[in-house]
Amino acid sequence: MTIARRAAVAALCLATAAVTAPAMAQTTITIQHPLPSNSHYGAGAQALKESFERATGGRYRVNIQRNDNEREIIESVQIGTVECYIGSTGPVGNFVPAVRVVDVPFLFRDYAHARGVLDSEIGQNILQQFNARGLVGVIWMENGFRHLTNSRREVHDPGDVRGLKVRTMENQVHMRAFTTLGALPTPMAFSELVPALQQGTVDGQENPIPVIVANNLNQVQRYLTLTGHVYSPGLLICNPAMMQAMSPADRAAFMEAARAGQKANRDRVSADEASGIEELRRRGMQVVTSVDTAAFQAALASAFAQYERELDADTLRRIRAWQPN
Repeated sequence: MTIARRAAVAALCLATAAVTAPAMAQTTITIQHPLPSNSHYGAGAQALKESFERATGGRYRVNIQRNDNEREIIESVQIGTVECYIGSTGPVGNFVPAVRVVDVPFLFRDYAHARGVLDSEIGQNILQQFNARGLVGVIWMENGFRHLTNSRREVHDPGDVRGLKVRTMENQVHMRAFTTLGALPTPMAFSELVPALQQGTVDGQENPIPVIVANNLNQVQRYLTLTGHVYSPGLLICNPAMMQAMSPADRAAFMEAARAGQKANRDRVSADEASGIEELRRRGMQVVTSVDTAAFQAALASAFAQYERELDADTLRRIRAWQPN
């Protein structure tokens, strides 16, 4: 056989192998979160996707979906029909009671305090308690400091809250705080919020500035009060079987991607906080900045005492006392 013929046969064999060889196996991971893609959760999910797909050479594909029902997502992650959840801790306490400790009002001084605590041993110890509940707490993300909006009146002090029907998450810690203030907390899924505000089922709601901006809540709420009454952490939670199925190298790459997602998420919260209030003013909301925070804290004294009895009092003390190294 001539050299030319041997070359032709070799090329034909290579071409045939390329056609008949099985395609590279690809595993899809679905991440669901409750906000628009152009939001702080969307930013975190997209950064995670790009990092993990790049690190695994396309062997993993990350599919990002929106689902307004956070409780439903967590249940789906627990049984394995959805791989991961990015969202607030609000509904998570119903699955992992230890998380409720970070939902206590006026617990965190500012963003530096909150992020530092959650990234420290304190926050990592809470994440470890997810395992016993059939979930993996991968990393802390962020929702932001929550503020009060309503359609009835300006709110400056606790007396102005009395009688307001306020939508809250399905979170006993938050609901107790509003009950103590004399409001009528009404827990409901985020997907039900805008229709409830439009129909007058509730007068108001409480969420961080990035959520209010991303969901155009200014269209159904007139007054915004910068209460900053509770810091709302975010979480990346995943299905244990999915994590266990990864090789050690892929698991390390996923954790690195989670850290990239955390950074993008927190950076977006910071950016939205810096510009969001003026944007909501531009959209026509009346923004109340003169809030009697001390009066709100005093009004919640009985609730604070109950939190100390029912939650992990030692962890609460450690969080309040935390200082950066």
